[in-house]
Amino acid sequence: MSAPVTLYTTRFCPYCVRARRLLEGKGVEFLDIPVDGDRAKRAEMERLSGGYTVPQIWVGDVHVGGCDELVALERQGRLDSLLAKAQEASGR
Repeated sequence: MSAPVTLYTTRFCPYCVRARRLLEGKGVEFLDIPVDGDRAKRAEMERLSGGYTVPQIWVGDVHVGGCDELVALERQGRLDSLLAKAQEASGR
């Protein structure tokens, strides 16, 4: 089974740190795929997301976008239900 959330990140990106902290604060398991210096992983991220910036975040099969979009979902009260669906689908 895979983690309910996937992030493509770099180590020192403040938006990546913020996204990780938000998810950790909610107790959510996530797969963190670092793209620092890894051209293949960055190309994979760009192909899957259509984006060039980090983080790129998926909750289940839903591409959320970046940190700003993740935080917006949280502020709108929509993140928890999206996370619950992803966790249910992943069998967690």
